Amino acid sequence: MQPVSNQAEPANKDWQAWRLAWTNHYWKAKAGTLAANLGLGSPDALTSASPDPLNQSLEASTVTARDAADQSLINGSTLGVDLKAALVSSDLWSAAYREAVASLGENIDAAILKGENVAQVFKQLERIDKEANQESVFLRGVRYLSSLQVPLESFRLALDLAIPLTSIEPTAAMVFGVVKGVTAIAISFSTANLEFAKQIGEMLEQLSYIDDCDTLGQRTGKTDIHQALVLVYKKLLEFYNAAFDMLSRKGAKLVLKMVLENDRLPNIVKDFSKHADHLRKLVQKATWEIVEDVKAMLYDQERRPLHAMKTSWEYSDFSLVSRWLGVEKMSRQSQHHAYLQEIRVDQACEFLLTDAKFAHWHQAPGFRHLVVLGDMGCGKTVAMAFLVDELRRRSEHQLPQPRVCYHYCRNDETGGAIYVFSALILSILEQFPGLKREFFEWYKQAAACGTQPAASFKKLEEWLQATLKALNRPLFLVIEGLDESDRASRSSLLKSLRNLSQNSPTLKILLSSRPQEEMVEQLTGMAIIRLDSNAERDGFIVEKTVERQLFYLSDEVKPLVTETLSRLAQGSAIWTKMTANLIEIRGIRALGPMRAFLKQLQQPRQLSELYHDLFSRYTSNDAENQRLATTALEILAVTQRPLGILELAWAVALGVAEEQAGTLDVLAKLVDHQRLLSLVQPFIAHVDFNDLGKRQVRLLHQSVKEFIIMGWASDRPDQKGWAPAAATEQALVQQRTAVLEAGILNICIRYLLLDEVGHIHLFSREQVAIEELPQNPDVFCENDEPSDYNPCCLGNIERVCQAGSIRLHNWITQNCRPDCAIKPRFDFDSSLYDALSITSLYGSEAMLLGMLERSDFNGDSFLPNSAMGAADQILRWVLSKHAAKAGTRYST
Repeated sequence: MQPVSNQAEPANKDWQAWRLAWTNHYWKAKAGTLAANLGLGSPDALTSASPDPLNQSLEASTVTARDAADQSLINGSTLGVDLKAALVSSDLWSAAYREAVASLGENIDAAILKGENVAQVFKQLERIDKEANQESVFLRGVRYLSSLQVPLESFRLALDLAIPLTSIEPTAAMVFGVVKGVTAIAISFSTANLEFAKQIGEMLEQLSYIDDCDTLGQRTGKTDIHQALVLVYKKLLEFYNAAFDMLSRKGAKLVLKMVLENDRLPNIVKDFSKHADHLRKLVQKATWEIVEDVKAMLYDQERRPLHAMKTSWEYSDFSLVSRWLGVEKMSRQSQHHAYLQEIRVDQACEFLLTDAKFAHWHQAPGFRHLVVLGDMGCGKTVAMAFLVDELRRRSEHQLPQPRVCYHYCRNDETGGAIYVFSALILSILEQFPGLKREFFEWYKQAAACGTQPAASFKKLEEWLQATLKALNRPLFLVIEGLDESDRASRSSLLKSLRNLSQNSPTLKILLSSRPQEEMVEQLTGMAIIRLDSNAERDGFIVEKTVERQLFYLSDEVKPLVTETLSRLAQGSAIWTKMTANLIEIRGIRALGPMRAFLKQLQQPRQLSELYHDLFSRYTSNDAENQRLATTALEILAVTQRPLGILELAWAVALGVAEEQAGTLDVLAKLVDHQRLLSLVQPFIAHVDFNDLGKRQVRLLHQSVKEFIIMGWASDRPDQKGWAPAAATEQALVQQRTAVLEAGILNICIRYLLLDEVGHIHLFSREQVAIEELPQNPDVFCENDEPSDYNPCCLGNIERVCQAGSIRLHNWITQNCRPDCAIKPRFDFDSSLYDALSITSLYGSEAMLLGMLERSDFNGDSFLPNSAMGAADQILRWVLSKHAAKAGTRYST
């Protein structure tokens, strides 16, 4: 049925449905008119989040006035607010504010409705009479009210009194901006006289009644609260208008004199108090009715058996809703948050508040999602706890006050999609008690149809969708650690959260995760803040950790520990924490032993266990996955520069390939860089997944390298019994490193032995470049010193470096031209070299001795008089390199 304005009222049972249909039609027509005037598109686009005007007066006479109010809202915004969002704002506070503006008509200066005027007022109040009194009129007002024992700190004010007025962020919501302006002006004018100060104190206390109008989150459909709120806003606007007019005249003394001589402001304050008290009574009555209804219907408590399957039943009073969703969920979350508050270093997190992406997300209505990405152990979870508390702190100085619901996903059932939504719903019901009745009835109805909603993600999503869409009050949902969820849960959560934000105009979502490729792809379109390593942040974290855990250290030992850990932290907060734990366990107190300990710092066992657990989890304890991940991590542990994504993937494919992978075509079919990165993600620093060639893949922290070199020495099946029992730890590290370097040398040699490398010239006339060839000769060292490889695979080395072969020519050409550059970085004639000369230049002393002892220099792999030729080429090479460093060119 299409409703029309002159249609007769239906029967009572259909009244609510009829009224909703009529008002939706009314608002859609109104939005269409405004859209046509402003060029904003179709009415359907505007009314996709159309207001629920059940709390609004429907008299036709208000249409023109409301349009005027909407136009005044459009004219002022300092944040580039989406005009469509402003037009269709559906919360009860904005609706009442628009009606109050419209009712004043020409009696209010349209200029004060512009958003930038709030900031101008703040600047004016800070500046007035400050030079003469060394204190702004606003601060004098705060001090004066405090002297009168007006408890400003206990009021729900729209301002944070601890922050200078000029530092307060502007707001996109004009209804909130006006309340801010009124609060600042009222405090500033309170010094006029004692009686007016008392009125102002009462007025400031009554402002909090505005925040309670949503009656515990339940939409009551009562028009009396709406009308009372309209009158309250009307008086606030009258006060703001009159005060703004006074402030336009310079001089605090003149302004305060006007307040005393003119009863206009005191009379407005009296009227405001009367209307605010009436609003308080209405809200209290509606709230009481909701609470009593909940009690009467047993929504909160009911006696039920705890274990229905047992013969002996136990009875206890439990919250039905909490028991359905899991009463322990909220307590676990609260305990974890309290722990994070205890170990948190706020100084290391405050940089997030100055990030432009955070500011836009927090203030602008068009920004619904914000994601914080950080590598494993960087302090991401603690940073999210800081943001939760910061959002709560900021909410204390807003009217209406937003609510903040949070959830921490961990490596257990807390990361499951059903668990996450159950915990969030519990938190929402805790902060919006009026929603319990709706939830109870919805749950019972679903259960009667044979469905247990608490076990169904889809059903929980449906309730959230309907509830948040109708929610008046701003709401922040914070979910930390989405990477801890399994793939299915993560996908379901992200898809659902997108839908929730699209249909819930008051909702903002804050997420955090490790930078996994699959996750980053699903975050497309969301603002992202990356937690990169920062030496200053490391210093803050170390200092707080030492003060909290190692406070007993002497004044000469504590600075040594702080300096050393700050230097070695490299962005790993978890390494800092566990190293401090190890120092505490060892009980080292004296300077000498502490210096020796820090010089030979050992891997904390807790950290090794964490890395073991992560390795098992990300490889799913699958032998093939573990083989791939192990090979990749071992390669990264002994390379001295970052590798490209494809470069690493090809090396790993060749490292695990069977002998039959003798051609590039066969090897290419084994390369899967996405799978490889997903297996090693916790152990590498974040990468740009769209740039496969960029040299960016590196281990996350030095402790990861230590874990790979030593942690697996006795655990891997092929390394059982590898470490000699009598060897020192340093000797074990050197021996293990040599084994790993020999392994990557073997991979490089096997690559150069592929058929194509031995038969096709790398640089043909057409300058054909093979991108997958090694791109830098200095894979193992950043200087020109040869790496200490173990003597192995001499037969393969001789094949690669066979005198006069295409294979040797290709390798030398690539060596001269990193990244297949056309211009060589130095001259190198491959026809003058063989296996002996190449080994003399690039091999270790042990490798060269092994070749001299075992190789047949009369074979085809060597040039005639190989030893003399090698010595000659080494001499020429040394002279050439010396000339290059000197900036000249060596010539024979």
